[in-house]
This record gives sequence, C-alpha cells and structure tokens, in this order.
Amino acid sequence: MLSYYLETRLIMKKKIFYLLFLLLTLSCSNQQSPKWDFKSFYKPAENPVLRGDSTYTFIDPIKKEAVKWQKADVFNPAAIVKNNKVCLLYRSEDNPAAILGGRTSRIGLAYSDDGIHFTKYPEPVLYPDSSEFMKYDFPGGCEDPRIVQTEDSLYVLAYTSWNYKIARLSIAVSRDLIHWEKKGPAFAKAYDGKFLDIWSKSGSIITKMEGNKIVAAKINGKYGMYWGENFVNLAWSDNLTDWYPTLNVAGELKPVISPRKNKFDSQLTECGPPSLITDEGIVMFYNGKNSEGDDSDVRVPKGTYSVGKVVFDVKNPETVISRSDTCLLRPTLPHEISGQYKAGTTFSEALVYFHDKWFLYYGTADSFVGVAISK
Repeated sequence: MLSYYLETRLIMKKKIFYLLFLLLTLSCSNQQSPKWDFKSFYKPAENPVLRGDSTYTFIDPIKKEAVKWQKADVFNPAAIVKNNKVCLLYRSEDNPAAILGGRTSRIGLAYSDDGIHFTKYPEPVLYPDSSEFMKYDFPGGCEDPRIVQTEDSLYVLAYTSWNYKIARLSIAVSRDLIHWEKKGPAFAKAYDGKFLDIWSKSGSIITKMEGNKIVAAKINGKYGMYWGENFVNLAWSDNLTDWYPTLNVAGELKPVISPRKNKFDSQLTECGPPSLITDEGIVMFYNGKNSEGDDSDVRVPKGTYSVGKVVFDVKNPETVISRSDTCLLRPTLPHEISGQYKAGTTFSEALVYFHDKWFLYYGTADSFVGVAISK
C-alpha cells in the first residue's frame, strides 16, 4: 500500500513538473512573439524628439564661412544602436527662407540613453565638400539616410546626393559614426553606368537579427537592397558599395511593388528603414503617398505620406507574400500636419530594437523627427 502511495505521488510530481515546464516554455514563446509584431506602435508624449536649432554652427568647407547648418529643419533620420545608445543620423537644412528642395542638407548625429531624449553632436558628420563627389551633392547636400552595420561593425549609410539636378542614391562607410568615407553613387558601376544619371533614392538594405543586434544579411551569397520612391526595385551587391538593380527582359528596372489606386500609396511607394528578415519573411516598412486626384484613398487626406508594410519571400525576395491595405502609421499630431509639408507626413527611415521594444523614427512634415514605439 505504501509502495503504491509513493509511486502515485512520484507520478503526480512528474506531471506537475511537466506542466510547469510546458507553461514556462509557452511563456517564453509568448515573450518572444511581440518582437515581430510591428502593428502596435504608439507615439509618446515627448514627440517630436528632435527639432532644428539655429545656435549650432560649423565652417562650411566649400563656402569657407560659418553656417547655421540646422537653422531651418531637421527630419528623416537613420538610426542604429551603438554602446547601448540609440544614435540618430538626421537630415538638417540650413536656410529657412529657401523653398522646399532649395536648401543645403547636411547629416547630423544625435545619441540617446532612452531612445527619446537626444544629445546632438555639435557639427554635421556628412555634408558636401570639395572631394570628387562634390558634383553629386552640391549645392543640395546629403539627404535622407538609412544605416546598417556589418557583422564586424562597419557602418554603411545609404543616402541621397542632391545637386539640384538629379537625386542619386549614394553610399558612405564609417567605423565610428562621425568620420565617413564617401563611396559615391550606388549604381555608378552597374551595367556600364546605365543608371548613374537616373533619379534614385531611398535604399533599404536587407538585414537580419543576431541576438539583439541587427546586421546586413546575405541571401545566396549577396547583399540585397530595396530602393526607389515611385515604384520599388531590388538591387544586389557583393560589397555593400556597388549595387546592381534587377532588370526585366527589356533591360529596364523591374518593380517589385508599385502604387495602387484608391489606397494610401496611390501616388508613390518609397522605401522606409532597412528591411528585416523575420519568421514572416523580409519585412519592409515603406512610405506611401496618397494621390491628390480621383484615384486617392478617401480614408486618408490627399497628398499625405503614411507608413505601410510589405513582406517579401526570403527565398525569392522579388515575390510579395503580403502587403498592408491600409496605412499602419499616419500623421495625427499637430506638428505632423504643419511645417514645410502641410499635407501631413510620417516618413519612416529608421527602425531599431532597443530595451526590448521597437523604435520607429520618422520625419514629420519635413520639419521634425518623431518616434513611435512598440507596446
């Protein structure tokens, strides 16, 4: 009888241990799942988190004079986590009297311990100079950066060089986020320079997570990058510097997504932050502009920039698995519907995983930097 009793208790203990183990496993699984949930973002009360400041000056290497390099506006940032800080590389403009697109842009650096309150580095870190690339980025400047890092912590910046004639997607690299080496236009070598002088912007390099670190990813031995501001194209590279766009049978750029009538992206689709390989596929936030005509989305004000999501197949990155029919983030705060672009803008360019949350940084009305955080 005693033997039976002890045996029964042993069986019960094993069952309880198994149930506790199962619950713990499920609990851990549930804790991990929000990592990939990009739907539940909120805008903290501290928005905007970055704005222009006319007290910051530096000696412009071309004009040889002091310039108030962020007097007008700051917006459209890149972001990376370094030394347990969020580092923003933000676009700044110097002359508030000039019209939209007629100023000089320079890229500044700011850092934060909490992802919300930032301290600015005193001078811009990437700007037009007298180097061989001056013909591409002067007088318009260096605009709209996106940043990734390699496994050995080389930082790669995809940004727009603007000379008031043609916008060109360009590349720069750094080891410390302060000193940058310009590599020139991303498509300069592709197909004998066929795409060097086309309008090109917005490079979303494909990344992956290694622990809590996001790094540039290779697919079939090459780096991939979505890019474009009307339709989106996919390009490939061996070195993160020289990129080769994918072409159709006619030798023309091949779209992977394009604008859709009567949706939030009815006028254009423009790449957002670096895309990310997840269990869903390759996730890319992108910026959609609503048309100002009859083909606009009636649920969104005409001309508005808002944020959508598309998922591509990892095995075939040109193939769309899913795409949001409605925008996931749109202008709702007063400063997001004022400033340079009054139709309203939430223009995403940066996504980091920080303190167990996702931080999505975006430009607001071409005037401020905002953030939305996952719950």
